[in-house]
Amino acid sequence: MEMRKSRVLRQMRAGKVATCVKINLSCVRNVDIAAMCGFDCVWLDMEHVPTDHAFVENAVRAAKIYDCDVLTRVARGCYSNLIRPFEADSTGIMVPHLMSLEDAKKVVYYTKFHPIGRRPIDGGNVDGAYCLVDEFEYIKTANEERFVIVQIEDPEPMEELEEICALPGLDMIFFGPADYSQGIGRPYECGHPDVIEAKKRVAECARRHGKFAGTVGSPENFDELIDMGYTFISTGADVCGLSDYYTGIASKVSGKDIK
Repeated sequence: MEMRKSRVLRQMRAGKVATCVKINLSCVRNVDIAAMCGFDCVWLDMEHVPTDHAFVENAVRAAKIYDCDVLTRVARGCYSNLIRPFEADSTGIMVPHLMSLEDAKKVVYYTKFHPIGRRPIDGGNVDGAYCLVDEFEYIKTANEERFVIVQIEDPEPMEELEEICALPGLDMIFFGPADYSQGIGRPYECGHPDVIEAKKRVAECARRHGKFAGTVGSPENFDELIDMGYTFISTGADVCGLSDYYTGIASKVSGKDIK
C-alpha cells in the first residue's frame, strides 16, 4: 500500500503552474464539481469558515477520484490543529499569519517528520491507509509528498523573510495581499505600490531559496503573477461564482410588474 502522490507538487516540480480554487461552502458535491472541472487543488478553510474535520475527510475522498489535491488552511492553535488535516489526507496545509522566523520553526517542528521535524506519529488514519502503509515509508512519503505552506500577510515577518524562506521544511511561501494591505494601513488597496513590492519580494525570495511561491489571483492577472515567479495561484471561490450567478439572474427577473 502506498500513499497518494501530490498532483500540485508534481505540476510545480515539472515546471508548471498549479491551479487552485477556494471552497467556502461545506458541500462535498461542490468539491466534486471543482475537481472534475480540472483544478489541480481545492482549498478548504478552517480559519474563517466553520469547516470541520469530517468534511475535510469527505472532501479528500471526493477530490481523490479526479486526482485532485486538497489544501486545508488550518486554524491557529495547538499542534493538533496543524496535523489533523494531514491525517485526514489533506495533501497540504496552509498556516495563516506567520509572524516571525521563530513562528516558522514551530510550524516545521510540528508538521514534518524526522529528520526535519518532530511531527507526532500516527499512521492509523486515512493518510497512512489505517496502518497499511509501512511506517518508515509513511514518514518518508509524508515529508516528500505533503506540502506545508505559510502565509506572509502581515508586514512584521518581512524583516525576517530571507531567514523564513531559507528554513528547511517549508515547501511554499504564500502572499496574502488583502490582509497585507490592512497591515500597512491601506485596507483593500491591493494595488498599492507597497503591496505590489511586497508581493514581488516574497516570490523572488521564495524562489531564491528553492521554495515555491503562491498567492491569489484571477484569469486576468494570471500571466502577470507567473512572470513575478508565482507557481501556485488560487483563482476564485465558490461563493463568488454563486453570488455572480445569482445576482445576474435576480437582476433580470426581480421586481417585474404583473401584466
